[in-house]
Amino acid sequence: MSNLKELLRIRDFRYLWTAQVASDFGDSLTNISLLFLIQELTGSTVDIALLLISVALPSLILGVVSGVYVDRFDRRRTMIVSDFVRALLVLGFIFVQSEALLPLIYGIAFVQAAIGTLFNPARSALMPRIVGEERLLAANSVSQTTRVILSVLGTTAAGILASVTDNFAPAFIVDSMTFLLSGWLIIRIRTSGEAEQPASPSKVWTEMKLGFRVMIVSRPLQGVLVAAGVAMLGLGSVNVLAVPFMIGELQISEALFGLIEFAQVSAMVLSGGIVAVFATRFRASVLVSVGLIGVGAAVALVSTTNTVWQVLAPLFLVGLFIAPTQAGVSTLSQTLIEDRMRGRVGGAIGAVISGANVASMALAGVLAAAIGIRNVFVVAGVVCAAAGVMAWFMLRGLGRGRTERVSPATDPEPSGHPETSL
Repeated sequence: MSNLKELLRIRDFRYLWTAQVASDFGDSLTNISLLFLIQELTGSTVDIALLLISVALPSLILGVVSGVYVDRFDRRRTMIVSDFVRALLVLGFIFVQSEALLPLIYGIAFVQAAIGTLFNPARSALMPRIVGEERLLAANSVSQTTRVILSVLGTTAAGILASVTDNFAPAFIVDSMTFLLSGWLIIRIRTSGEAEQPASPSKVWTEMKLGFRVMIVSRPLQGVLVAAGVAMLGLGSVNVLAVPFMIGELQISEALFGLIEFAQVSAMVLSGGIVAVFATRFRASVLVSVGLIGVGAAVALVSTTNTVWQVLAPLFLVGLFIAPTQAGVSTLSQTLIEDRMRGRVGGAIGAVISGANVASMALAGVLAAAIGIRNVFVVAGVVCAAAGVMAWFMLRGLGRGRTERVSPATDPEPSGHPETSL
């Protein structure tokens, strides 16, 4: 409990956290509203997959490049500009009133996500500077717990709107306002956003290769990459098929999505709160491996449900395991990398994970048509659990002693000027 109290006493963390609270509510409101809108206009899993792919592709295509610039520029300013630009972009969704305008949704979603490839690595790189490594797991747990709470609030609000009106404009307007609020709060952060040793102005491709090289030589980072990447090969398809499964097969009303979300969120708040309060007693590596196995088993159980009441139990289990898993992945990704490399390596990891996510989402519709949505959930659960087993072996022993950061200096072929040696 003392760790959590110390964390909340940090002024800049409170601003960063409050900014996240505002932004997460707006994001969840928009994300579920877009899914409802597409379901209403077309009822097609292909169109839903296209939206999710449009959101995931920028990280795959631009994530590594964005990471290079995150290490070069002031990270705090990068976040501020990203928020203000996205505040304008999200208003474009208001104009989508027919199936013919669906490409506008995909285009705006792609551009907005592309800007997010700058914001997310910048925030992840700034967090250790604000809270210190000893409070990092607690900070990530608080962030994950808050995110899911705001997710259920946004989903509930979107579900109510969808049940009483066909106009989704209020959701997009509120999201725009949350971006503005987030940007204003980040302006008030005093911690420097400059990297300790800013990336050299060498060629972007050289810096990208350096990020991949640092990632490849570290067994723990490989474990993080394999765990998250393989898990997304399974879970990406679930993200596409969740709404069609709930609405199409289980005949659940949009208004009940808040209840469904609450089952998962209550578990995430419970487990995330436990990790935040007792952070010093947990190892991030164990949270990742055990969490993924638990998530996989719970996802597979979803396939056995037939009513809204039956689906609540496995979703509660998903929430119970997913929050610690996400906090563990974030903490490992931040603590194993030197400050000056966090943007590049974080971008490289994000790109690989996004590739797995896009591949899984692209296959979702085909798999659902071939074996049925329920069987896709079973396969996804098995793949996710397998990722947890792999993580267990690749990350075992990590955290029992001093964490060793990976940098160009630990490369098998070190050089005084690594940016020119590749």
